[in-house]
Amino acid sequence: MITQKWLVDPSHSEVSFKVKHLMITTVTGYFGKFDLEVETVSDDFNTAQKIVFVAEIDSINTNDIQRDEHLRSADFFNSVENKYLKFLGTHYKGIGSDAQLTGQLTIGSVTRTITLDVVFGGIVVDGYSQTKAGFSVSGKLSRKEFGLTWDAVTEAGNIVVSDEVRINAEIQIVRQS
Repeated sequence: MITQKWLVDPSHSEVSFKVKHLMITTVTGYFGKFDLEVETVSDDFNTAQKIVFVAEIDSINTNDIQRDEHLRSADFFNSVENKYLKFLGTHYKGIGSDAQLTGQLTIGSVTRTITLDVVFGGIVVDGYSQTKAGFSVSGKLSRKEFGLTWDAVTEAGNIVVSDEVRINAEIQIVRQS
């Protein structure tokens, strides 16, 4: 069998997260630099043999420089010691456009299994004769389970940052020749 390699098209992809702030609003953040490599046996992603996603911690952007620096600090991601977060997909199971992707997410020194919901957008050939596949990925996780345990409470007793983090990604990958 011939293995097909797919790489992320970064100009047509984005990876974001959403976290409740003071439990009354949601803050959105993005990873500006990330990479994704997928290997399949065919154009059927159920045959995926390799799914590796890596995001650069220092590329985090919430549109607030002070908050971004805090997220990079030892209170959260500790980007001095942990340059990347990494997801290794272990199982992709899709029926039609709906799928689930299970894998090992590593943040800092903590690795846990997570399952993400995937909507497969299809495969097309673009105007440059490149074969591309598109995916919408969503899920949620407990930040504290990954060692991101910083907490604060306001004088009124409100939690500053929720434990639940929602993940959203729009991913376009390109089949390599």
